[in-house]
Amino acid sequence: MFVRKYFLLFPALLLPFIQGGCTRTAAPNISEARAIAAQEQQEINLARQQMDLIPPPSKTRYMAVKSLTLWENPYLTVQGEMVTLHVVQADANTSELGVGGMLRPIGARRQTLNVRTSDLPAALNAVPQNYWPYGRVVAVEEAHEVPVSARPEVRRNVETVIKTLSDLGVVVYEWNDSGRS
Repeated sequence: MFVRKYFLLFPALLLPFIQGGCTRTAAPNISEARAIAAQEQQEINLARQQMDLIPPPSKTRYMAVKSLTLWENPYLTVQGEMVTLHVVQADANTSELGVGGMLRPIGARRQTLNVRTSDLPAALNAVPQNYWPYGRVVAVEEAHEVPVSARPEVRRNVETVIKTLSDLGVVVYEWNDSGRS
């Protein structure tokens, strides 16, 4: 009698599971994953071809820079979810008179842009060739005053940025808090 009573309750207990169904999503098939990877590789190759128009880096020029405030090539500040691209516009005045002085400060020509990591190749390709006086080299620094809990995420993002830059054929000059790396 006891078993018969609970045996009748069994279908009622299964009803929510039957109505709820399966919530598992279908995994993308292998051919779709390969197509996406091929498309990403094609985009990287196109971006690399565009970056190849910028001359190779001049190590003697960029190694002599002691501060990021004096850095004239594009440089990146890597944060947890985005990258800040700092670009110094080329000086329109070609004479050496007053360079970096009060009438021609570098800071007035500096622009900052927040960029998603996935959009970094397109953002770097948008920087004109005359904004790369040291050649195809980018300084990379981690964001300052990052909470301890966010440091692993920032470091992973730095590694992603460095991989992206090396895929583009750009030399990475990793900058730390105490100066050059």
